[in-house]
Amino acid sequence: MSRAGQQTQTYDLVVVGGGINGAGIARDAAGRGLNVLLCEQGDLANYTSSASTKLVHGGLRYLEYYEFRLVQKALAEREVLMGIAPHIIWPLRFVMPHVKALRPAWMIRLGLFLYDHLGGRKKLPGSKGINLQNHYAGQPLDDSLRKGFIYSDCWVQDSRLVVLNCMDVEARGGKVMPRTRVTDATRNADDWSVELTDTFSGETRTVQTRSVVNAAGPWVGKFLGEAMHQSDNKDVHLVKGSHIVVPAMFDHEDSYLFQNNDGRVIFAIPYEQKFTLIGTTDVAYEGNPAEAQASDDEIQYLCDAVNRYFKQPIAPSDVVWTYSGVRALYDESDEDNVSAVSRDYSLDLDDKGAPLLSVFGGKITTYRTLARQAVDRIAPLLNAPISDWTGDTALPGGDIPGGDFESYLAALQASRPWLPTDMAWRLVRNYGTRTETLLGNAASLADLGAHFGADLYEAELKYLAEHEWAMSADDAIWRRSKLGLMLDPAARDEVADWFAGQTQKRATA
Repeated sequence: MSRAGQQTQTYDLVVVGGGINGAGIARDAAGRGLNVLLCEQGDLANYTSSASTKLVHGGLRYLEYYEFRLVQKALAEREVLMGIAPHIIWPLRFVMPHVKALRPAWMIRLGLFLYDHLGGRKKLPGSKGINLQNHYAGQPLDDSLRKGFIYSDCWVQDSRLVVLNCMDVEARGGKVMPRTRVTDATRNADDWSVELTDTFSGETRTVQTRSVVNAAGPWVGKFLGEAMHQSDNKDVHLVKGSHIVVPAMFDHEDSYLFQNNDGRVIFAIPYEQKFTLIGTTDVAYEGNPAEAQASDDEIQYLCDAVNRYFKQPIAPSDVVWTYSGVRALYDESDEDNVSAVSRDYSLDLDDKGAPLLSVFGGKITTYRTLARQAVDRIAPLLNAPISDWTGDTALPGGDIPGGDFESYLAALQASRPWLPTDMAWRLVRNYGTRTETLLGNAASLADLGAHFGADLYEAELKYLAEHEWAMSADDAIWRRSKLGLMLDPAARDEVADWFAGQTQKRATA
């Protein structure tokens, strides 16, 4: 029921799900002039979209499953996404040591040749063979490894990509509502009545919308049945991927892709300047996706996988943090191997009445093309234009002149010489040109307010609360940043207390 005295709001499109697909669809639709509302039951990027391997990549291993169309689509997106978000997306070189018993060298060379040429690569360097015995990337590896290959992909701050898309939704007139669950939706003759429930207060209200997009990720089928009262005939597999973070295992900026004995591949990636990120697993999952955690077996699996390659072994006791996410993979085959299930997506439009579009599957790299195709499907029913605009328009903070991160960072440091070098780098890598908004008129570190540890000051928390919907310590130090890795428990408690104080202020305002 709507609150007494409140006029029911009407939208062109309600997007359910604040992960990368929902955020991308909402941004694309808002940019075409549609009145958009995005609802997310938790925080933005609360689940799967903050639990990726943090890569914008073509998916080299998908070539083995003949997923040429998916790989081509993903490869083409790498440089587009670098162009609109050069602060949070940047190139990485990946070293792949060759183990003859796992895959022959000719197969790897062929795969890398395809990888270099399928997607119209222009900016990223191509692949090549290397001698690990005299290459810096071979130094931390076992001495038995002599030959390797090196190729390019990109890194992405995944949860920040979601937040930036949502910021652009509101900049274009839309509305973003985290911690708001769609608990019921009734199809009328020409529109939907959608019940929204505040997950903090339990308060409900109803809005009207001409159309609904179900981008609920691993909840896509459950949402269709329980809230939308629709049948779900798609074959969706839930797959859990877990990652571990350990102290840095090497001191250079390249990453590794290791072939594992079970046919899968494992990444080892420099992470937050002081750590190494290792992942991922692929495990069929049942249960609540919000409760996914790395099991002891998965942690040991990842340790064992990298120990086959590095001289210095790691053990579960070395792990400083783990995270897990559940993906909903759309499968039209009878394949039992979850690693072989397609990472491509399917869009299901029900236009028997007010439109309902459901999104199945997908991966972070292709979110923008998924969003464009999704809005293209629904746009004619809403008298909206067919348009491809999102690849030419920078995301918030991404309007760095010429996309030159290093030059922008140097200019910032010249204008704010009191900023420590590492802190300046982190701020620009997270906020791009919005760093200036965060810093405001500060002329010293003291002007940034209370210091919580590492390089976290109150000014950053205020920015996150005011501009990026952060409402808790987890929002700020584990999703919008990874400062939680740098802060001790007492400091993390202080951040939590700060947010609790902000909540109290809002309640009494």
